[in-house]
Amino acid sequence: MLSLTAAVLVPAFGALHVTADPGAVLAPGSIVAANHTALADPAIVLAALQRLDTRPVVLAAAGLWRVPVLGRALRSGGHIPVHRGTARAAEALDRAAEALAAGRLVLIYGEGGLPRRRDSGERPPGAFRSGLARLAAATGAPVVPLGQAGARRVVSGGVLKQLAGLATAPARRPALHVHVGAPLRLAGEPAAATALAHRAVTAAWETAARSARPGT
Repeated sequence: MLSLTAAVLVPAFGALHVTADPGAVLAPGSIVAANHTALADPAIVLAALQRLDTRPVVLAAAGLWRVPVLGRALRSGGHIPVHRGTARAAEALDRAAEALAAGRLVLIYGEGGLPRRRDSGERPPGAFRSGLARLAAATGAPVVPLGQAGARRVVSGGVLKQLAGLATAPARRPALHVHVGAPLRLAGEPAAATALAHRAVTAAWETAARSARPGT
């Protein structure tokens, strides 16, 4: 439901382009690791993956399940709440492992949260948390790096600025670009595996950011 809704709505707010490396494969039971820049980017990523005929399970902040319509859609789609900073935080990785074992794709944001800044510019992904590497090590699942750019031109800054961004985006048509990289295997100790994943997602983001620049 979320993927189909995103595929319909996102093109109304910007020009979405999707590219992939020659070796990019979204095989069942893969982890999709993406950069997180704005409240709009999960919808953009879901719309892009829908174009590639893929509908992942998403790990997202548990608070979203309390939003009336969105929460119902998240529950019905089998998406996974992350209770950050609580004793229940590890449950998300357990449920993600179950989804991977069932052949679902799992979308995870390595940074674990949004950047604390108000500008609309593009910046490289922030430091990754260890959850991605731990999930890959526990399941043996391949990790598909995904970079997205342009979401902050739809929404960024404070509440009023974000509402203004949403209201004007259909007229502005900001460039939104998602690039999918070739899958990799994360092996070794968590710090090294996390660094490898960060480099791969950063490379995918660099491709997306070049294509999403105004005038390109």
